Amino acid sequence: MEPGGPADRAGLSPGVVISTANGRSLRDVIDWRWESDGRKVEIEILAEGETRCIGLERDSGETWGFSFSHVLFDGVRTCRNACAFCFLAQLPPGLRPALYVRDDDYRLSFLQGNFVTLTNLTGEDIDRVVEQHLSPLYVSLHAVTPAVRAELVCPREDRALEVADELLAEGIDLHVQIVLVPGVNDGLELDASLTWLAAREGVRSVGVVPLGYTRHQTRFSHSYESALAAAAVLDELEPWRTAFRERDDICWVHAADEFYLNAGRPVPPAEAYDGFPQFENGIGLLRDFTDEFLAVVTAEGLSGSVPAVPEGLRATVVTGTLFAPALTSLLDDAGVRDAFDVLAVDNTFFGGNVSVAGLLTGADVSRAVWAHGADTHVLIPSVIFNEDGVTLDGLSADEISAACGRRVEFVAPHACALLSGIL
Repeated sequence: MEPGGPADRAGLSPGVVISTANGRSLRDVIDWRWESDGRKVEIEILAEGETRCIGLERDSGETWGFSFSHVLFDGVRTCRNACAFCFLAQLPPGLRPALYVRDDDYRLSFLQGNFVTLTNLTGEDIDRVVEQHLSPLYVSLHAVTPAVRAELVCPREDRALEVADELLAEGIDLHVQIVLVPGVNDGLELDASLTWLAAREGVRSVGVVPLGYTRHQTRFSHSYESALAAAAVLDELEPWRTAFRERDDICWVHAADEFYLNAGRPVPPAEAYDGFPQFENGIGLLRDFTDEFLAVVTAEGLSGSVPAVPEGLRATVVTGTLFAPALTSLLDDAGVRDAFDVLAVDNTFFGGNVSVAGLLTGADVSRAVWAHGADTHVLIPSVIFNEDGVTLDGLSADEISAACGRRVEFVAPHACALLSGIL
């Protein structure tokens, strides 16, 4: 609650429930924004068991002076599909209940960039998306051939492609994701999907990401880990990128960083990511980190400037096995690696091809740091924690520090934060 703001002036306090705005029931924060897009709004609140109506008024440029505890007021809409590659279906038992919630809510797609399948949208949902212009939406498409979609997505009723066309026809932009499964929707099927998408003007970007699998399943044993397989995908996408660059001055279709790392190829320059529309999908993170890292090193004159450190006092930078070679190379290029070790932590908890830092568990990190042995200052990426400050296996920062048995610092997964921690 903002002191002196409109809500505070009207006597509202934390814990109050706003049930209607201008007489309309609120399903989510989108409805609130829609109804309160002006200087005045009439609300109905529930406080201490009583319902009453209040008028809020704000000055030009002023916010309403409060925020909601949740963006969805009527609960999250969950997935009704049975996707063959669903990562949540590959989780081991015993984790926090929230980790097993399979959201497939178009509202979270608009608000937070979550990818949805469009298989559970009703006619009323479509009307609302159009009326409130909930654009762009982020859509998991995967394939366009019905038989392949049935194998991958397994929806009860698959109108997703028709729904996509309806939304596009109404001016709703889409950012599309294709999770690539070897031998299923790559090759000719990937080409068919890109052909279908390229014919639709409102498809603003396409992100191609590799199948992720854990050891807690038996369906998959490989993805695109080999250099040959990863390079084949990049080669397949390049003609599409070239054609769009020549026609629209954009690349349009983007491969996940993992393909470049596995293929041993450099990631494209920043301008080739078209403003990074699929950044949260693991596309462009390495380019952004690299450019930021080199910019800071250059601006601060850090290259080669870190003094020699006694062997027993070297710093250790923790990361996942996927990023470790790239980070090592960056430290080498900056001329500062003599003072630092890069500790690549294997994800034994999930296994499979899970190799990113954000999915490391506290137990795996602690075990790896302890086994590393050296008396070092340890830098661990804070991305291993959720917003409640715990890891996927429920450990806190203090618990990890204690288990590591040495000085630990948790740093944001950005180049500036890492360099600050190193120096």
